[in-house]
Amino acid sequence: MIDPKSLAFDIDGVVADTMTLFIDILKNEFGISDICYEDITCYNLTECLDIHADILDETIVKLLDGRHEGTLRPIDGASGVLAHLGKEYGPLVFVTARPYVGPIEEWMKNLLSLESDDFEIITTGSFDAKAEVLTKKEISWFVEDRIETCFMLEKTDKITPVLFKQPWNRCDHPFVEVGSWTELESLIDF
Repeated sequence: MIDPKSLAFDIDGVVADTMTLFIDILKNEFGISDICYEDITCYNLTECLDIHADILDETIVKLLDGRHEGTLRPIDGASGVLAHLGKEYGPLVFVTARPYVGPIEEWMKNLLSLESDDFEIITTGSFDAKAEVLTKKEISWFVEDRIETCFMLEKTDKITPVLFKQPWNRCDHPFVEVGSWTELESLIDF
């Protein structure tokens, strides 16, 4: 069972349904409508999508800056579980490879109905920097959707990754895996 006080979360692909918004931006703002969620089979989008790198980069910047027409939605069940955790065991800790917070902090406040001091978002700008941040925060469980990050965290011997199942992390691995927030909730020792 996971100790809720030693648990932290990635945001994109775990809390936020970022890839659905990414696909919506491609469709609505670039007229690219032949991409579906299951096409995103790796984190390096140029390897799995036949779209010019400049368009992919511009789409990501729009997503990070909040300059888009689409709506960022939570992964099903995330808001309820996070609100419960935040009220009982807060403040919640989110560690993201985003280079800056941007509009995600306000989105999280609205999603979780929590005040700013009820959660902390730490931006690392790099997947590689997550382990150091989590170790300093004395986090021993981390919910992550990027398989490569899970392997890096495992090497610390201090952090147990929980892989949040997504099309881009389908390979053999030794990690605890959850396919929904309901599954994750069942592993937390409330």
